[in-house]
Amino acid sequence: MAPNLPRHVVVDGSNIATEGRSNPSLKQLDEAVRAFMDEHADHTVTVVVDATFGHRIDKSEVAAFDSAIDANELVCPPAGAIGRGDAFVLQIADKADAMILSNDSFQEFHGEYEWLFDEGRLMGGKPVPHVGWVFVLRSPVRGPTSRRVLRGVKKSGAATSKKRAGRPSAAASAPLPVPKSPPPGRRKAGTSTAAAPAKPSASVDQKRKSADALNPLLAFVEFVAHHPVGSPVDASVESFSSHGAYVVADGVRCYVPLRFLGKPAPRSAREVLALGENRSFTVVSIAAGRRGVDLALPGFEPEGVTVTEAPPAKRKAATKKAKATAKTDKAGEKAPAAAKADTKRAATKKAATKKATPKKAAASKAAVSKEAPPKEAAPSRSETKKAVAKRAAPKKSAAKAAAAKKSAASA
Repeated sequence: MAPNLPRHVVVDGSNIATEGRSNPSLKQLDEAVRAFMDEHADHTVTVVVDATFGHRIDKSEVAAFDSAIDANELVCPPAGAIGRGDAFVLQIADKADAMILSNDSFQEFHGEYEWLFDEGRLMGGKPVPHVGWVFVLRSPVRGPTSRRVLRGVKKSGAATSKKRAGRPSAAASAPLPVPKSPPPGRRKAGTSTAAAPAKPSASVDQKRKSADALNPLLAFVEFVAHHPVGSPVDASVESFSSHGAYVVADGVRCYVPLRFLGKPAPRSAREVLALGENRSFTVVSIAAGRRGVDLALPGFEPEGVTVTEAPPAKRKAATKKAKATAKTDKAGEKAPAAAKADTKRAATKKAATKKATPKKAAASKAAVSKEAPPKEAAPSRSETKKAVAKRAAPKKSAAKAAAAKKSAASA
């Protein structure tokens, strides 16, 4: 790019996204913007699309388009804007003194924006196979539409000059008319006034706000309560955009612009972050209206943001966790020695038990002998018969003697 050219570029997104196609492609627009930013990293880029862009792209790109609109990566003209997206692009470029990236010549606006023919105010771009996007300075084409517009501008300018050269009208020299009724603010009570336009109800406004919000209300409120501006937060990288990346932290979808990913800012968020990666960020801004949160990598926060430490509760929890981990590690280191000591202690106890068993048995027998005298053995059956026979023997001998005496006396 030649020197002394504007450093602000307004991209005619609808034109670039439709280059070589019948319907616009958000993917093609994103590739073109990335390629331009790779070549001109020091330029500020504003991408503008017309109001019908979101209805003409493929359905698979609608969600990404809505996210880009919410993050101000894409800008749409107001509804019902005269001249549609082309007029909006030219007004932005005129106000910012910027260059326009488009393959359109804007012929219907040649009479209003003569600076389109200045060097460095218009650039075109096309995708070249096996090469990529190629950008080149261009000059608008003067066609039939341009010549017709310029003729109309000349005629209107001549008529205007004639009116200015003539005398003022009689109405302009006449005194101001006297109002016939007091101003609306001074009407007395009871007088009728024109009906004021009905304002939308609060419920309608709330529905509109909730529809435009980036995050659910409850999750956003909890996030803000625990993560004020300047506080650290851990987040997972969800997706990339042409001007940054989207991450998810505690159930809230946050945005990380390129300018908060490095100094100087990287050309793409993919150079710093990886999809699905968990990283630590710093909360740098909170937009309550759209429930949006902007984050930055530590060390690349904007000026005015005071970085704070994690809340005390989290620090205590982290300290307890670290202590528990250290104890576990120490216990793991001491486990083998403790197991050996326990095994040795159990073996010693078992040996002592074996040695003490005979002594305990002898002592128990001695105690039994001292406490109770030994019992006599019970007589056997043969001994009992002999004892009965001995006791019966005298009786039998006496009976025999008496019988002998009786027999002798009878003789």
